[in-house]
Amino acid sequence: MDRLYAVIDFSATLAFMEDVIRRAVREALAKAGAEGVAFAVERPADAVHGDYATNAAMAAAKALGMNPRSLADSLAPVIEDALGERVERVGVAGPGFINITLSRAAVRFATDEAAAQGEDWGKGKAEEGKRVMVEYTDPNPFKEMHIGHLMSNAIGEALSRLIGNEGATVIRACYSGDVGPHVAKAIWSLRKQGIADPESASQLSAAYVAGNAAYEESPEAKVQIDALNTAIYEGKDHELMELWRKGREVSLAAFENLYRILGTHFDYFFFESETAEPGVRIVRDGVEKGVFEESEGAVIYRGEKRGLHTLVFITSRGTPTYEAKDIGLAFLKEERASCDRSVIITAAEQTGHFKVFLAALAELAPQLVAKTAHVPHGLLRLTTGKMGSRTGNVITAAGFIQEIVEKASEKNPDPLIAEQVALGSIKYMILRQAPGSDIVFDPEQSLSLEGDSGPYLQYALVRAKKILAYAGNGEGGSEEPAEPYAIERLILHYPEVVGRTARELAPNLLTTYLTELAGAWNSFYASEQVLGSPQEAYKMRVTRAFANTMGNGLALLAIPAPERM
Repeated sequence: MDRLYAVIDFSATLAFMEDVIRRAVREALAKAGAEGVAFAVERPADAVHGDYATNAAMAAAKALGMNPRSLADSLAPVIEDALGERVERVGVAGPGFINITLSRAAVRFATDEAAAQGEDWGKGKAEEGKRVMVEYTDPNPFKEMHIGHLMSNAIGEALSRLIGNEGATVIRACYSGDVGPHVAKAIWSLRKQGIADPESASQLSAAYVAGNAAYEESPEAKVQIDALNTAIYEGKDHELMELWRKGREVSLAAFENLYRILGTHFDYFFFESETAEPGVRIVRDGVEKGVFEESEGAVIYRGEKRGLHTLVFITSRGTPTYEAKDIGLAFLKEERASCDRSVIITAAEQTGHFKVFLAALAELAPQLVAKTAHVPHGLLRLTTGKMGSRTGNVITAAGFIQEIVEKASEKNPDPLIAEQVALGSIKYMILRQAPGSDIVFDPEQSLSLEGDSGPYLQYALVRAKKILAYAGNGEGGSEEPAEPYAIERLILHYPEVVGRTARELAPNLLTTYLTELAGAWNSFYASEQVLGSPQEAYKMRVTRAFANTMGNGLALLAIPAPERM
């Protein structure tokens, strides 16, 4: 062990070097008379500019009446002195960026931490002691889960794991529409066919499609279905409710099978059948308080007063809309599992409705809105474009997954490996985009081992684990390189990346980082002999550090890690 590394007290905070640097910059600004100025500390896009960069000089220049470059020149030595032996150099570039390059010893320490900490590498404490509910997936019984639900599930599961990684107790919740027009349409069709015991989710979904067609084409059917919808809310017709119960059970069993495949579990299931009554009651109470108003027999919320649009919360038939049931859900969540934060993932096309619901809720219970975050997701498109369940051209989640599994099995004959690769390809393509963005899914690209795919990350980890399987054979040497490997300078940023990803509720940040990390590993793998080399012991630590970083990152994204490919 070299002397410099042995005497420096890096402490556990090195894993969050960004915080150490931010503190040093803040102190330097205070000494210059710019206390309280907001600035950024980031990893430069180009590694030649160092490990970190800050715009502190440019942010403070105007307040101090100085040229940004001149201010940077004066701040750099102060920052370098504060960071001490953690840094190799602190320089100034461009109009006033301050670039920071860590010392070899500091980088080595981070590599050793990544190699030694295993599953604990990258864990944070930002959410320690907090309870956070994450609601996602939200499929509706009497319909099959479709590819849109895969968007919500992938994002929601990743966010649940990322928030939990920051120390929070995460409560996973799923909210399903088991009452409403779609249910009435399906049950109407089942009755027309004389089906009293539905057997499969596909049978229920077909019944819904037929019922929807009848609703739009036949005035008589429309009247009957509307009456059924009201009767289901009332729950007094025992024969009707028995068919409803059986259909719901078939749907929920199909959902559970998909959750198992996707690696998801839920702590709470909420249903519209239980949020409808409290939603109606709370909305009607809101009429008395002036939050809502009656209009032509319905109850509405005038969203224009908040810069939004007007929406109906209770129909003229007395049945609640989605918005009223969301009001009931918000209170039910608080009653059953009160949390410090509530994160809700829905399709971006529901954003307008969601804003109106939150505006109304803010007038009823502002404390609930204050702790609620809405994460919209885009559409998952195939070559045939957007799919809809009303006309029966829906692409089911189960069918889509199976199709990708079959493609993956062409190169991975083991059924388990094929499924893991397929799930990795699907989840990666969803998570690499910023939440809210639409995705055009290309099956060939999604399964590629050449980069920008889930299998690319999985295969990089498989390669590293294969090397680690030969660890301890004693054939290599104990020499150490004069400079850190490029991949080491990337590995050290992992804790900061996962922290930021959780904080910004943006899984694409971690996905992008892991893609870059896989590329760095492949370069290291191609250019460096690990086993039997004079630096074998050191390179094995680098390999283990990479494997732990990639393995932990994939786990946070709920992407499976195959043992072989």
